[in-house]
Amino acid sequence: MDKILTLLSNLVNGLQLGSVYAIIALGYTMVYGIAKMLNFAHGDIIMVGAYVVFLLFVGQGFNPLLALVISIAACTVMGILIEKIAYKPLRKAASPLAVLITAIGVSYFLQNSALLIFGSNSKTFSSIVNLPSIKLAGGKITITAISLVTIITCIVIMIVLTTFINKTKPGQAMLAVAEDKGAATLMGINVNKTISLTFAIGSGLAAVAGALYCSTYPILSPYTGAMPGIKAFVAAVFGGIGSIPGAFIGGLLLGIIEILAKYYISAQLSDAIVFGVLIVVLLVKPTGILGKKIQEKV
Repeated sequence: MDKILTLLSNLVNGLQLGSVYAIIALGYTMVYGIAKMLNFAHGDIIMVGAYVVFLLFVGQGFNPLLALVISIAACTVMGILIEKIAYKPLRKAASPLAVLITAIGVSYFLQNSALLIFGSNSKTFSSIVNLPSIKLAGGKITITAISLVTIITCIVIMIVLTTFINKTKPGQAMLAVAEDKGAATLMGINVNKTISLTFAIGSGLAAVAGALYCSTYPILSPYTGAMPGIKAFVAAVFGGIGSIPGAFIGGLLLGIIEILAKYYISAQLSDAIVFGVLIVVLLVKPTGILGKKIQEKV
């Protein structure tokens, strides 16, 4: 019985971590699905969002919800500026490597800017959720408030984003641009504005993920977003890069696998196990769980 309760507790923790990965992965998969580029600076926008919340909530005593809203706004603007300044001039570059290298450059720029401003010392982040934990099975299973809020937030974001994509004109424009930019332009869709909107949404989601992640693991540094960003990219590939439901499922599965690997196998080997599972999945299904094979015209 105790083993079952321990497993259930680990599954809850896995869902919580996986929900954060899923929120970040949604930003990755939207940008790739629509702009056909990998924004490797996405993880560092998580860090920026967490620092904004830290400065306002911990430093200035702002209401945590207000601090989060301001953080989302700041990261949204940052995402748009990054796209306009760094990526838009390279949209028609002959080699996709140019965009990839630029994305890595933007990532290092954000990290080093944070080092200059905040220093290399880690900050202690206070949770933005201050509610009592829920105890189940006679107190043997404890579900923290931040765990519950993170999982619910992820589900709500998934539902809202899916509805937005499928039911609104900007969402339909995103689908059209993802399918064929040239044809979308001929249909009167503003491709530049659509791509900017995609970066804005993805960066706003990164701010939410940063606040939730640091509320669970309360250490904030200029490198905070690096590993979660890489793992969220793995989750996006795992679920099927370019697929919104795939990013959601991939994130949840990745979080569960990581927590179970830490508890039952080895905390030191958990990252290796996560990446090993990705390799196995891609060997069996190269497009990911929900990814679709794209037929290229010759």
